[in-house]
Amino acid sequence: MTEVPQHAFDDAAQVLQCALSGDSTAVADTFDAVVDRDGVVGAWDVAWCLAATMVGQVPGGGAWTLEFPGIDDARYDKRWVARFVSAYVNGDFPTGEALFGAAIADGTLPDCLLALAGSTVATLRHRAA
Repeated sequence: MTEVPQHAFDDAAQVLQCALSGDSTAVADTFDAVVDRDGVVGAWDVAWCLAATMVGQVPGGGAWTLEFPGIDDARYDKRWVARFVSAYVNGDFPTGEALFGAAIADGTLPDCLLALAGSTVATLRHRAA
């Protein structure tokens, strides 16, 4: 849905490999390396790739509403993931950017990105089952 550099796909694949093996420290280290190399924009690109992996093919036409039962009672990072994925599905870059900015300001971006990686892996495992 947006142009991202090839290395973002490679970084997202590395994040997923680490997450699939259950190594949350390696996931965090991979995101840290991305931020060191490309700044927050790099983390955004990887997060956008993870959202794309989670969602798969987005049907065309119209706005989409995703259902996340119990989202209002979920932890901050889980609410962030739901909203970020919803922004992805709808091609709503301003909301995705606002979510990133809020997570940075709140000091929760690392937790949110870790939750996004975990949610992506859970989705992939669910599809494979």
